[in-house]
Amino acid sequence: MRKSGLALLLLLTAAGAALAAEPQGSLFIIGGGDRDEVMMRRFVDAAGRFGTGRIVVFPMASSEPKPTGDRLVDELKKLGAPEAVSYVLSREQALAEGSDRILDGAGGVFFSGGDQSRQTAVLLHTPIHRRLLELYANGCVMGGTSAGAAVMSEVMITGDEKRKPEEGHEFETIEAGNVITTEGFGFLKTAIIDQHFVVRKRLNRLISLVAEKPHLLGVGIDESTAIVVERGRLFDVLGESQVLVWDGSRARVRTGAGGKIGFTGMLFHVLLPGDRFDLVSRKIVP
Repeated sequence: MRKSGLALLLLLTAAGAALAAEPQGSLFIIGGGDRDEVMMRRFVDAAGRFGTGRIVVFPMASSEPKPTGDRLVDELKKLGAPEAVSYVLSREQALAEGSDRILDGAGGVFFSGGDQSRQTAVLLHTPIHRRLLELYANGCVMGGTSAGAAVMSEVMITGDEKRKPEEGHEFETIEAGNVITTEGFGFLKTAIIDQHFVVRKRLNRLISLVAEKPHLLGVGIDESTAIVVERGRLFDVLGESQVLVWDGSRARVRTGAGGKIGFTGMLFHVLLPGDRFDLVSRKIVP
């Protein structure tokens, strides 16, 4: 009797720890391109349910961060955000003690498009990054489009490859060790995010990565389309196009001559708006 009671206590403790580790916030990940008012209003509404509803925009991925940030702030305010503000920061500013105070009261954070490596070069492993993870764990919504989608995952696609192709011939192979990745912000640890996916024919680079990292799902989000991830597990598809998911957990992967990758047993899903997917069970949810 004493042993069974101890076993039950351990089971309940483990379950409690799992629940405690589950993020209470959501991720609003847009594949780039145009985004309609309905989609962005849902982001603003989600932000309004945490903190003061204030939305902080980080546009450092853009080649023109100031005007990009101003446009996003204007868009969010028109959609009903009680407060929206953009910060264009340097690495030194982000590293400064107390820099994370700019996130006080935030209910939502939005990362602009551009070059994702520019965004992480400023914020990764700073007081702001640590506060972002804390806010997400407690209920804040993290949003982003294009490059702002790529930064969401722990393993981040940079957009570069090791071979040096001529312009217009990028990512023409499915091969090992070619796609360059780096560390993203780590809100999503179970998948690699790719963006502009169908329009820009980015299948080769994501397939290559899933074959190399079968413990991670490959999630390719097309333009004018988003996934909304709740509590780090379930996501809904919104927008106009498709989301493609690769699951290599049961695949048999082989590497041939010249690093070319072969595999069998790779699962592949094409999701439409209204579909729901479970990132843990790796299954469609009715």
